[in-house]
Amino acid sequence: MVLYPNDASENGKELRLRQQYFLASASLQDILYHYVEHNGEDFEAFAEKNCFQLNDTHPTVAVAELMRLLMDEYLLGWNKAWEITTNCMAYTNHTLLPEALEAWPVSMMSELLPRIYEIIEEINKRFLTEIEQNWPGDVDRLDRMTIITGGDYPQVRMAYLAIVGSFSVNGVAALHTQLLKSGLFKDFYELWPDKFNNKTNGVTPRRWLAHCNPELKQLIDEAIGDEWISNLDRLEELRPFAQDKKFQSRWMDVKLQRKIKLSKFIEQQCDVQFDPKMMFDVQVKRMHEYKRQLLNILHVIHLYDRISRGDTEGMQPRCVLIGGKAAPGYAMAKNIIKLVNNVAEIINQNPRCENWLRVAFLPDYKVTAMEMICPATDLSEQISTAGKEASGTGNMKFMMNGALTIGTLDGANIEILESVGEDNFFLFGLDSSQVVEARNDYNPAAIIEADEDFSRVMQLLKSGHFNRHEVSIFDPIINSIYNSGDAWMTAADFRGYIDAQQKVSLAYQDEDNWAKMSILNTAASGRFSSDRTISEYNSDIWNRNRS
Repeated sequence: MVLYPNDASENGKELRLRQQYFLASASLQDILYHYVEHNGEDFEAFAEKNCFQLNDTHPTVAVAELMRLLMDEYLLGWNKAWEITTNCMAYTNHTLLPEALEAWPVSMMSELLPRIYEIIEEINKRFLTEIEQNWPGDVDRLDRMTIITGGDYPQVRMAYLAIVGSFSVNGVAALHTQLLKSGLFKDFYELWPDKFNNKTNGVTPRRWLAHCNPELKQLIDEAIGDEWISNLDRLEELRPFAQDKKFQSRWMDVKLQRKIKLSKFIEQQCDVQFDPKMMFDVQVKRMHEYKRQLLNILHVIHLYDRISRGDTEGMQPRCVLIGGKAAPGYAMAKNIIKLVNNVAEIINQNPRCENWLRVAFLPDYKVTAMEMICPATDLSEQISTAGKEASGTGNMKFMMNGALTIGTLDGANIEILESVGEDNFFLFGLDSSQVVEARNDYNPAAIIEADEDFSRVMQLLKSGHFNRHEVSIFDPIINSIYNSGDAWMTAADFRGYIDAQQKVSLAYQDEDNWAKMSILNTAASGRFSSDRTISEYNSDIWNRNRS
């Protein structure tokens, strides 16, 4: 009844594994059935006719399952089955977080899927033999690369199974792929450099512009025709219109109409009134510490503190929308949702804030909500810790609809920045190499103490200002910010983020220039079409000819 349930319990883990095996096996059996129906049991052309893109680790049990089907059901020998399998499996990695790479307990897999585990053991044995031949005596490398770990609680590392069983391994943004090669999968890259390639994500302009923003589609069509819908590079033809005052005015009017629609939706869903004349500052995505919704709410608290003190010089009135879902067992993410809601309640009830700041947390965030949100967004929050986000696609949807990005040099943000130019992007924060370097002597307490604005924000949090009747509920969040081992480096980027947000405020107050930047963002979004992504997968990995 539930796909991918809470895996905090043993029962939840087992149900996940059952689901993944069921879906992978059903898919493979269906494809094999149709192949045999047309070709008989001659599998010479199977890899030529079929290619399986393993979308992260969830379906990677397919490597062992295809081996099982070919050997046990169709009586192929190991070598032939392995040749077929490794010529039709390709793996896309979607995360740089080691803890997000699935690993199943050997005890569970060997009991639930004994034949699959037996096949994985044999794959691993033959793979380790290859490692030994390439690096004789390198025991550490064997330990690092083994599919099945040792120790008291051995596990099957599904990402490693995917790499070993695939002919192609790709990341989903240029930085992501580079970090896979130099970090997470460095050993595998040294063994098989030709396997690794990049395929930057994309989103479909049919849904994420033409369908969800029909008013903007009509305006673009009038300006440059409608061929951009199937060739998004044609949006470049909008560039001259970015300087046209009449076009700017119509562009911003479309944005205003979409903001009015979103405001009604927010009032229905959140019982919070957003003023469409304010700037709409939006962060909607999966709730995770590396995506740093926490940094966003710290800025909101900073604005609240300024308003409370009457320090509103240069401030742009804004409505802040945060939305997303936390994994069922992710306590810290849920606590951050709670903090956002508590801060929103205090701000929205304060008469001083009424003309300056509105805050809402959108419950039940989903794709259909995004179709309403991205056309109405002025500022897109893409503020992950550098080196943690694989790509992101929300950043592309916002950009396509004319939102400006405030973000770090992470994931596809880098390519967005390259496309639109530094003048049309609000950049802040440490880059991925600086993050690594800063960890050596990271002292968030000293950073907070040296920054008056940051100190005031933390004092409000520590005083219980946002949790007067819920004593200590936010202590885990406060402790994480002060923790010198904070993997997300929240304190390190606070000042850069606050300064960048002040630049946003000043820029938004120049409506003509903001309109120009907005138009240029849409004009530069062509490279983020899924048409380009799929074409690259096809030409570089699948090699499927169009029928």
